[in-house]
Amino acid sequence: MLTTVYALLYYVAFAVFAGGIAWRVYEYAKTPQPANIVTTPAPVTRAGVVWRMFKEVLFFESLWKSNKWIWIFAQLFHASLWLILVRHARYFIDPVPALVVLAQPFGKYAGLTFVLGALGLLARRMFVARVRYISAPSDYLMLLLFLGIGISGLSMTFVNPVDIVGVKAFFLGLMTFNWQPLPGSPALLIHLGLVALWMLIFPFSKLVHAPGVFFSPTRNMVDNPREKFRPVPWMPAVSEVSFDPPHGTRK
Repeated sequence: MLTTVYALLYYVAFAVFAGGIAWRVYEYAKTPQPANIVTTPAPVTRAGVVWRMFKEVLFFESLWKSNKWIWIFAQLFHASLWLILVRHARYFIDPVPALVVLAQPFGKYAGLTFVLGALGLLARRMFVARVRYISAPSDYLMLLLFLGIGISGLSMTFVNPVDIVGVKAFFLGLMTFNWQPLPGSPALLIHLGLVALWMLIFPFSKLVHAPGVFFSPTRNMVDNPREKFRPVPWMPAVSEVSFDPPHGTRK
């Protein structure tokens, strides 16, 4: 019964997670961007935009420029999350690639920095007045969810180890529709339950900023408002209007 409940839960969670993200990306992609609202100083070429997005996504460049201590906790949180995801790939791949094997010792202790980063971001929402003012209950609950996932995962690593061979067999069985028994460790059940909850709410929460950042017009637009005129849908016909770069002289 336990295996059946968690197997069905993860099928539903994955369907909602993947389908929800695909729908959000579709909505973002079809949203028109008639006005150039790029945050300046901004690149004036498409290659420059790609380089800017690379720095923003990997290194949080704008956050580094605005607030150093929040940048530290944000980097701890996100970098640790990536290491944890790479380490957990071993449960879904057989044989395990060398890169995933190399990430195992780092991913093991990334759980500690992940929790530390989540605590720092939670403290920011609680003690920074301007952030607390705009924080909704869901913002706190999301961080508490991450803390629950991290702490339950650490407990299985350092306190009460679980049968990881059985866990891998369970997830490989899910992917091949050949269900295998799920180990009944309470910490494992809590951990997997919280992860499934995270997958279910991801597409409907602020966490969807992960794919959404690539569609942000303040980051992904070229700074060329003089060279390229962008008429908005509600404007009259402007076929007779053009601009002469680089001075933007109307003709």
